[in-house]
Amino acid sequence: MKTPLLLFFGLLISGYTFAQEVPARWDELVASDFPKALEKSHRTCILPIGILEKHGPHSPIGTDLIHVREWANRAVKEEYAVVFPDYFYGQINEARHQPGTFALPSKVIWDLLEATCDEIARNGFDKIVILNGHGGNPEFLHFFMQSLLNKRHNYAVYLYEPNTDKDYAAEYRKMHKSPIEGDEHAGESETAILLYYRPDLMRMDRAKDQSGADQKRSSLPNIYTPIWWYSSFPNHYAGEGDKATTEFGKFITDHEIASFVKALKEVKEDTKTIPLQNEFYNRVDSLGRH
Repeated sequence: MKTPLLLFFGLLISGYTFAQEVPARWDELVASDFPKALEKSHRTCILPIGILEKHGPHSPIGTDLIHVREWANRAVKEEYAVVFPDYFYGQINEARHQPGTFALPSKVIWDLLEATCDEIARNGFDKIVILNGHGGNPEFLHFFMQSLLNKRHNYAVYLYEPNTDKDYAAEYRKMHKSPIEGDEHAGESETAILLYYRPDLMRMDRAKDQSGADQKRSSLPNIYTPIWWYSSFPNHYAGEGDKATTEFGKFITDHEIASFVKALKEVKEDTKTIPLQNEFYNRVDSLGRH
């Protein structure tokens, strides 16, 4: 049995060790530890982007935000990088008819994302990894990424886009209970992820209160319209969330985290992107001098 004195010193040492850890979340860092975080992360910052929108009648409005936050926070326990605080400013106009949706004008989300990246870089990071958790963001993010070449930046932005390996895909199909082709928004997979991360927020008894089936109210071959999603899924629900299980959620998230950790390591070790960007900017600038 430990004496009171030994117990005191044990607690003191334990507290000292804890105090020396450098948090991964930007908002939890002490300013005097910021230089340590920059060094430890190889000047790499993760920008997790979620959204606020309805996720069926059973999953929280912040499903994408919670998902991407947990994804990043768990990945950096294996591969350290600084995680930017909750960011939920993306493209979500198609859900403006549903309560709880937070949709800003296109120009605002564009300017805000660029200003955020600029400010992250001003604080010493030269590698910014966008981890997207919202299915309505990719087109916006791709255009944003290409537009970064419009003017010189002293940092690189990396958009993580995972690929699925064959073994994972096979097991995924085996564990999946609802039709895979209809499992989109707040369906089985997305619901399973939240069931694993935050079961306390889920209202699974309501998962069948509304239909998540494709209404197929409009069909224009080879034509795109901005109302396509609403025409198919007016309830902003696509799939069968009631089929989700915690076990399936853990399977998905374990794979997601492991895949992102690998990509994060590659970004931290990358020595080519920024020099290539600078070469490109220099050639652009030189055109005006000829």
